[in-house]
Amino acid sequence: MLIDLIYMAGIAAAAIAACAAAALSKSGMIAAIAVGISVELGFHLPGLLLLGAFFVSSSLLSKIKSKKKRKAEEISEKGSRRDAVQVLANGGASAVFSLLYWLHPSQLFLLLFIVCLAAANSDTWASEIGVLSKKRPWHLLNFKKAERGTSGAVSLPGTIAAMSGSLFIALLSIVLFKELMIDQTLKIALSGFIGCLADTLLGGAVQAEYICHECGGRTEKTFHCGEKTILDKGISWVNNDVVNAASVMIAALCLFIISTRIAV
Repeated sequence: MLIDLIYMAGIAAAAIAACAAAALSKSGMIAAIAVGISVELGFHLPGLLLLGAFFVSSSLLSKIKSKKKRKAEEISEKGSRRDAVQVLANGGASAVFSLLYWLHPSQLFLLLFIVCLAAANSDTWASEIGVLSKKRPWHLLNFKKAERGTSGAVSLPGTIAAMSGSLFIALLSIVLFKELMIDQTLKIALSGFIGCLADTLLGGAVQAEYICHECGGRTEKTFHCGEKTILDKGISWVNNDVVNAASVMIAALCLFIISTRIAV
């Protein structure tokens, strides 16, 4: 019990430090504490280390700045400072599976917890590295070149980063959770990457995209150049957070199907 309280105090301290470092907003800090405590209850230190690996690696990559990334940020709805919705979109499902494991210990909940982080990490690495590509990305739905940071677009560096991000979480999990087998780790890595691909497809197909009537640029922001933008494609309530949350659950569903050998 004492060690759990120590871990929870550490979670709060880490979230406050992340807020001070501009990696989290105040709402993001509160959400991160809630996610962290949920993970601690279910998986204790190994779960926290895995969650920390995702957050730290993603935050460090988001701090890499370049002219290409700054231009991409003009398209993206939100910046590198994560708010509560972003935290829950990426880590909420993992928190839920952690609580389910706490209430009813099952290896399936452990696998689902890990794959949710793998999918979130895969997507984050792909987004942060992909925009640094020397070549413009290709849109997955129409196979035309697109601007860096466009939802639905892929590049070779971004794809490699996506695979690496999922594999990183999968390999780290087998170190932290001794009960995992190699084949389970590979299933996690594959499902996490599939979740990232789903994120790309959903982003290109249904995510809201707006046009700024001041500068004529395309963006995910509802306001640009100080003016309200005009919806050009997609569904207005489907933003990047909705797509992220959906892709994480798709990764979990994929792993569930693979692990339980349910034919679809």
